[in-house]
Amino acid sequence: METRQTDAGSLKEGNYVILDNVPCVIKSIQTSKTGKHGHAKCRIEAIGMVDSRKIIKVMPGHEKVDVPIIEKRSAQVLSVNGDKANVMDSESYETFDIDIPEDLKGQVNEGSNVMYWIILDKRVIKQVK
Repeated sequence: METRQTDAGSLKEGNYVILDNVPCVIKSIQTSKTGKHGHAKCRIEAIGMVDSRKIIKVMPGHEKVDVPIIEKRSAQVLSVNGDKANVMDSESYETFDIDIPEDLKGQVNEGSNVMYWIILDKRVIKQVK
């Protein structure tokens, strides 16, 4: 699991973060001012990168959060079987099955090239080239 740590207060919209062991994209973040005796609080609204689930978290701005290190790779589609595609990595020539996301169904065809991301040991197709 490749991650790095950063402060919750330094996150911005569009950044990637891991909340509840789910890699997410931050959709909005609000930071409250520090109180008389307290710390600044961050309200993070994020969408899961794999399952599109919405997660909302409130945490102190100084709290450490994990940020996933995403590997972006390309592959060629060898065959399509229902909502799964068998693909071959363009560099390592490794073949594996990968789920086809709802928004790309019908675009992933035999012989086409796809861009996929490796996020926390999960492979996700992100675009058809």
